[in-house]
Amino acid sequence: MASSIDQRFTIVGATPEQQAAIDTLAKQFLLSDERLGEIIKEFRRRMEEGLATDGKVLKMIPSYVTRRPLGTETGSYFAIDLGGTNLRVLKVTLDGHGGVTTEHQKFPLTEEAKNRTLFDFVAQCVDTFLDERDLRPSGQQPAISMGLTFSYPVQQTSINSGTLVQWTKGLNVPGCVGRDVVRLLQDALLRLGLRVKIVALVNDTVGTLLSAAYSDPAAQMGIIFGTGTNAAYYENVTNIAKWKGPNPSSGEMVLNMEWGAFDSDDFAFLPFTPHDIKLDRKSINPRKQAYEKMISGMYLGEIARNVILWLVDQRMLLDGRSSEVLNAMWSIDTSYLSAAVTDTSPDLSETRQVIEKTMDICNSTHVDRQIFKAIAILVGERSARLSAVGVVATLTKRADLMNKPITVGIDGSMYENYPSFDTILSETASHFIPQSQFRNIKFTLAKDGSGVGAAITAMLAATDDE
Repeated sequence: MASSIDQRFTIVGATPEQQAAIDTLAKQFLLSDERLGEIIKEFRRRMEEGLATDGKVLKMIPSYVTRRPLGTETGSYFAIDLGGTNLRVLKVTLDGHGGVTTEHQKFPLTEEAKNRTLFDFVAQCVDTFLDERDLRPSGQQPAISMGLTFSYPVQQTSINSGTLVQWTKGLNVPGCVGRDVVRLLQDALLRLGLRVKIVALVNDTVGTLLSAAYSDPAAQMGIIFGTGTNAAYYENVTNIAKWKGPNPSSGEMVLNMEWGAFDSDDFAFLPFTPHDIKLDRKSINPRKQAYEKMISGMYLGEIARNVILWLVDQRMLLDGRSSEVLNAMWSIDTSYLSAAVTDTSPDLSETRQVIEKTMDICNSTHVDRQIFKAIAILVGERSARLSAVGVVATLTKRADLMNKPITVGIDGSMYENYPSFDTILSETASHFIPQSQFRNIKFTLAKDGSGVGAAITAMLAATDDE
């Protein structure tokens, strides 16, 4: 393996100083299994801490979802899926054989919604969806029941209520932290005269898990690797020391881990580089979401930009030249890194396009392009290997399940689209789980899982009420 690493990060035609700089970056970003093993151990310790007491770094939030869907349920259910970039309103039809069909409409979040009018914006989108399909209830028709996927940290207080802990993923709507997000949305729906009732509040990872569980009863874990990252899994209620409610008949509950916050309190275990520290310091939420900032689509481009500028400032890249684009925070999209990672052309023409057209820096050399590609590989590979930390820690937490089939449902742009992310994640996880158990684990793409899962949770809430 050493020779392949050396080959990938040997820059043909580089000066000794340039190669030394790339070697330094490789030492910072490439993580040994030994280092990952130490992080996994700390991750497990933090999980136990969060199971015992509220307010810890890993929140381990009870979701109040205590049942698994059977896969035999039928009917149409509605959901709102509020993510970091888009809002979707869905009508989900369950076929009774583990299959679903969806009808949905996507609405990009506006800057005003992200910073001021979020819940009124959501209500307006629901109104548009129902009106355009002639589904809006009127007269004596019953109110429409909807599940709400809310992919931000919420302290759940019931299946259909929860208080916002903090904003993440670039949202910063004032007056919401500490308040019930379902009530905020319900009030906005009432202002529009909409007869819609939010019957289930679901984190996006809980939704992903339930979506996977409807089609596969072996589903044990739901993960988002996209704009942000988080996970949910089924835990024995007896292991949740802080749970004060009644023990469900199933004996288990889905926990929303809020794992993006891992190591945010002391920055002691994750492999922080100066480029990560710079990103964190200039972000809207410094000293928060440390794990998320190393592995999520929202942040990888910015980490790479910081690395690029570090080299530019030393005149080791692009002849010391920058541009307005490169100087602007968040200007390097993670998709630029994807393009470079997959560029196998002799002159790295795709990478040249990114540097010269997209980043507006003329006359890149072949050495410049090789360095850009090396940065993209380093940032992306670290993301995938660190992602395996949470997966391994969580799966091995339920050792009682490890000797039978386990499905892990994963949604998000990193897992679906980033080159080799899924392969590196799986391969890294296999280094820490005995082969006899790892062969039982199936990683599956749970596409649109968060929205479908919210509808399934609305269905579970409705049948619980019957």
